Amino acid sequence: MSEALNRDYLVCDEIGRGRFGTVFRCFPAKGGDCLAVKSIDKRLISGDSLDAQCLFTEPKILHLLAPHPHIINLHDLYEDETHLHMVLDLCDAPDLHCRVTLRVFTEPEAASVMSQLMEAIAHCHRLGVAHRDIKPDNILFDQRNRIRLADFGSAEILKEGESMSGIVGTPYYVAPEVLSGRDYSEKVDVWSAGVVLYIMLAGFPPFYGESAVEIFEAVLRANLRFPTRIFHSVSPAAKDLLRRMLCKDVSKRFTAEQVLRHAWITSGGAELTLIA
Repeated sequence: MSEALNRDYLVCDEIGRGRFGTVFRCFPAKGGDCLAVKSIDKRLISGDSLDAQCLFTEPKILHLLAPHPHIINLHDLYEDETHLHMVLDLCDAPDLHCRVTLRVFTEPEAASVMSQLMEAIAHCHRLGVAHRDIKPDNILFDQRNRIRLADFGSAEILKEGESMSGIVGTPYYVAPEVLSGRDYSEKVDVWSAGVVLYIMLAGFPPFYGESAVEIFEAVLRANLRFPTRIFHSVSPAAKDLLRRMLCKDVSKRFTAEQVLRHAWITSGGAELTLIA
């Protein structure tokens, strides 16, 4: 552990482990709320790789986005010869991935999560940041059960009018324009959030396959369906929002701000009568 980190924080028990590092619970030496320190072993990352870029992109982007109530906050950053240590908000409640594997969400529950998530995404987009890996594993919950969007290692900062390229993301959640090899915009985050919403309401993803190749083929077809046995009790308003988020035509796909203004979000997932 870094000498400076150990001077400023009391590092306690391990609470998580990933491909490149470990997460510990920690307390500020001068007192304060419990936090988390993510210690990344730089020796596991080759110098010019995409992983190396991600390592240093995340702190930069978290600093740009702070503060926001629904984005993980970076409190301190330390670096020594072997490790990068990021002191972050503690989110030790089960993440959204854990929660959606246990049960289907009610519409008000799903609307509450989606409203907070889209506030975070809209904030990113206003500041020219595309997250590019929105998925339940990266949607954490703090001790007050508020969502915190995390893992900005794949994010990119865009200047106005610019687009992105490169296949980045996770199979079930990646937008079709990413897979097709075309340049794309920050609306890829809206697509991914739409997949998250579908999973919360249905319990399975909208575009399914037995392998990564089959999943990508299903995403590229973008044939959005609402099986009656699952969606018979889901409101027309929720299905309308899903169609607008999971729209293959990017020019017609909603922006994050439009999602926040949709009636299903503003009503908190209440039953509505849509006027065509």
